[in-house]
Amino acid sequence: MERNTRQRSAIREAISRAERPLLPHEVLDAAQHEAPGLGIATVYRNLKVLVEEGELTVVSLPGENQRYEPVGHRHHHHFQCRHCQRVFDVHACPGDFARLAPPGFTVDDHELVLYGRCSDCAALPASPAP
Repeated sequence: MERNTRQRSAIREAISRAERPLLPHEVLDAAQHEAPGLGIATVYRNLKVLVEEGELTVVSLPGENQRYEPVGHRHHHHFQCRHCQRVFDVHACPGDFARLAPPGFTVDDHELVLYGRCSDCAALPASPAP
């Protein structure tokens, strides 16, 4: 087990305070308030250790970089804002997906991601389509 450093404490606190999955650069931005001089390499190294030690879990969304959140959340899903790209926890599940699987298939797990605009971005004008 590695020692608990000021940087690691700042990273833990940043992720805990966010109450949503964070990208490494978001962790860096938030943790620098507690640990000035913190660098991205230190963030990545500590995220890896915290995942290995079972304190953090990786949130993987299709086509996106990994985000990190504390372990211990009950089963939940995620919402990604298409405007600001932030990801938020959705503490609900529509239920049994086994009924959607083809006949004879067994569902072991599922992932559900909702997309739209977060409350901060909902009032902003829509971007023109390319």
